[in-house]
Order: sequence, then C-alpha cells, then structure tokens
Amino acid sequence: MESTLETLDSFLSRVTDCGGYACAQQAARATQHVLEVLGAHLVGDDRTDLARLLPRHCGPLLSVTEPASEPLTPEGFIEAVAERGNEGLTEARRAVTAVLPVLAELADDALLRRILTQLPPGHAGLFGRTDPA
Repeated sequence: MESTLETLDSFLSRVTDCGGYACAQQAARATQHVLEVLGAHLVGDDRTDLARLLPRHCGPLLSVTEPASEPLTPEGFIEAVAERGNEGLTEARRAVTAVLPVLAELADDALLRRILTQLPPGHAGLFGRTDPA
C-alpha cells in the first residue's frame, strides 16, 4: 500500500462536499468522530492500512479509542458517533455518510472488503456501497 494519498485540505474538502458542510472545521469535527468510532471496531493490518491512506493528521484517530467490546449495528454506529460528538442522530448520520464514502474511495476493493468483514452486515451502505455477496 502507498503512504498518505491525500492532503488534509483535499480530504476535508471531499468530506465538506459530501456532507454539505459550510466549512472545513465542520468536516474536520465529523471526520474525527467517525474515525474514532470506526477505529474502535477495526484491528490489525486493516486499521493500519487504512490509516496509511489518510492524511497524516487523520490516521492516528483510528487508534485513539479503546477497542470496542462488542460490534455495532449500522444504526448503533451512528448512535456511537452521535454520543462521541454530543450531537443528534441526524447530524451523526450526516457525518457518517459524509466520511465513510470518502474512505471507501481511498481504499482499494480488497481493503474495503476486509474492513467490512470486521463490521456486522449492513455497514456497506454507510460506506456508500452494497453489502458483499
């Protein structure tokens, strides 16, 4: 895998556009909360490989939280983002559906499949994809 493919500005610009945010600061906040929740549910090389694709300031967010004790449903994932950001479910859903599709664009198909394998069924939709067969 290559190292960082995106600059922070480019990454946040994509999240801003995808989420319809007014500014990069809102996109940065959404990115932080989503990556922290996602990182708690990924282990090993998958988390490391994804971190390498992210801008230098974003990759470490995948490993700042303790590993999750149990898997989250897609709705539970959104609820966890809402709790982390101290915001409502609508805003959390907006963050998730802004950040995860950008991650899916950065990851190759093999890495995305490995990530989705670590998450319960239904998460592919949050990444803007269909569940693998």
